[in-house]
Amino acid sequence: MTYKLFLVEDEIATREGIRDAVDWAAAGYQFCGEAPDGEMALPLIRERCPETVITDIKMPFMDGLQLCRILRETLPFTKIIILSGHDEFKYAQEAIQIGVTEYLLKPVSPQDL
Repeated sequence: MTYKLFLVEDEIATREGIRDAVDWAAAGYQFCGEAPDGEMALPLIRERCPETVITDIKMPFMDGLQLCRILRETLPFTKIIILSGHDEFKYAQEAIQIGVTEYLLKPVSPQDL
């Protein structure tokens, strides 16, 4: 079975790097889309219903934590992986309260993903 994956990351080089560095098909995923922020991602995620969403935590317009809260309400079974350049405990604590699956610090290796 192939699972759909959606990526939300505002830094274009990081987004392209994650998208291109991982062999998603070999990992059992279909890369179904990407967006530079939560506001642009939300309608695409609702349309494509991915099983997994990887999102940055700090982005303009709608940050990753806001996106996670909305996804928990509307797509409760979606697994969420947060990528963060911030190792502040408050971000990880809030992510745990929201119910994210993983919280990874940048830079992240393809093997970690």
